[in-house]
Amino acid sequence: MFDREYGSLATIGITVPQANTTVEPEMTALMPDGVSMLIGRLQGSRENSRNRLLEYLDNFGETLSDFDTAPLDAVGYACTATSYLIGAEQEERRIGEFSAKAGFPIVTAAQAIRAALKHLGARKMALFAPYPAWAVEASQAYWKSAGFSITDTKTVSLDTSDTRHVYRIRTQMVLDSVEHLDWADADAVVLTGTGVPTLRAIGDIARRSGKPVLSSNLCLAWYLLKQLKADQSLPPPGIGESLYGGWNSRIRA
Repeated sequence: MFDREYGSLATIGITVPQANTTVEPEMTALMPDGVSMLIGRLQGSRENSRNRLLEYLDNFGETLSDFDTAPLDAVGYACTATSYLIGAEQEERRIGEFSAKAGFPIVTAAQAIRAALKHLGARKMALFAPYPAWAVEASQAYWKSAGFSITDTKTVSLDTSDTRHVYRIRTQMVLDSVEHLDWADADAVVLTGTGVPTLRAIGDIARRSGKPVLSSNLCLAWYLLKQLKADQSLPPPGIGESLYGGWNSRIRA
């Protein structure tokens, strides 16, 4: 066993899209005491959004190698849109190959959302997808192929032709967009996109909808902890929280 000064429960690697400024602060709020995080940047085209999202995974081996000999217990792939473009079957195969080679669990944000929906017994979702039209369509196809149904989808009134523009979204923009989402027949509300700030919006949306509210970063943190059995001592959800408790006060601070 590696003698660790920090990360007594686990040391987790989080791989983040190169310009994404949301994952680190949200993951910091979501991780409990005793879990240490190391960050790697996913690399892809700076000119073409679709190519960039695919190249993140094509170059993933290099991203993993940048951690060198760091004693990682698991790695999270914090880009949901890559999974949407390649589909669940290819996602399972390619991530499984990387995980087998690395010798520790590697999970994507999309896999984590799937696991969280199943954990909650939710089959129908109301989906917030702040992407260009081609990526919204890919997200809908992904969820349907995975056995889920979508009751309604909303995006943002923002130029998303370059997917990096989603990093301009703020919590109030999320709330304004989701206000028009029809969740009446949904089992859960899903806020997809790791670059979108969602944690401060979850409590408000849950109160208004009366539904569980999930986001890419929330589910990724929960599923990584679950892989390492570090979820067993997590507090239950409190006011304004989903899946587990303790993170709402940290993100608001």
